[in-house]
Order: sequence, then C-alpha cells, then structure tokens
Amino acid sequence: MKVEEVPQDSKFLKNTVIRDVAYAVDNEGNYTSVISEGWEVKNDALDVTWDAIGEKCAEIREKVLAGKLSPLAYHLEKNIMSVGLLAKYTGLTRRKVRKHLKPEKFKELDDSVLAKYAEALRVSIEELKTVQ
Repeated sequence: MKVEEVPQDSKFLKNTVIRDVAYAVDNEGNYTSVISEGWEVKNDALDVTWDAIGEKCAEIREKVLAGKLSPLAYHLEKNIMSVGLLAKYTGLTRRKVRKHLKPEKFKELDDSVLAKYAEALRVSIEELKTVQ
C-alpha cells in the first residue's frame, strides 16, 4: 500500500480519535510509518467486539445486583481482564481473586486489599464496591 492509500476512516471513542501506525511505501519505494485514523472494516469489527463486551457486562451486572457475584466481577469484565491478570497486578493469588468474586467474601475485605483492586482497576474504593 502506498502512503496516500493508508485508510483515514476516523472512529471516535469518548471524543478521542483512535489512531494506528500503518506501514506503507513512500514515493521512493521505502517503507515508512504513517498515522492512520482507522479503517472502516476494522472499526466495524471493534464495534461488534465492544457491543459483546457491553452485553457481558450487563449480564454480570444483573448477577451482582441479584447477589450471585461481587462487584469485583463486574469491574473485572469492564476492564477486559482475567482473574490471572488481576492477580498479577495486585500481587494476590488467582485463588484469592476467584474467592473475592463471591459477594460474601468480597464484603469481608479490608481497605488494603480493596485499595489493591481499586488501583489495578483504576477506580476508587467506593466505585469498586458498586456497579453502574
């Protein structure tokens, strides 16, 4: 693909243009990096993916409100994280993170553990205790 053929199909996410680096051939035949503001096909695929994530978050939210899961499960899904990844970010074991997905165990957590989760999930402790 030539530099002038790099797609520029803008996609906005929370008032921010998503940009990628693409590699294209310049006028001298050399590969060069070019900023692309998106490609319609990729944007459509991202929309489908984000819709699926939103649906999964809604399902988990209902389970949290029904008392079947802790709010931690919702924030985990919302941040597209696995139990293992959250365990690594917090320094806790996967077993403990899984245990904290249970509402009764989550309610027993002290502020130091909640602070670890809040930092890893980029929310306040109060936000961590609730779902949107």
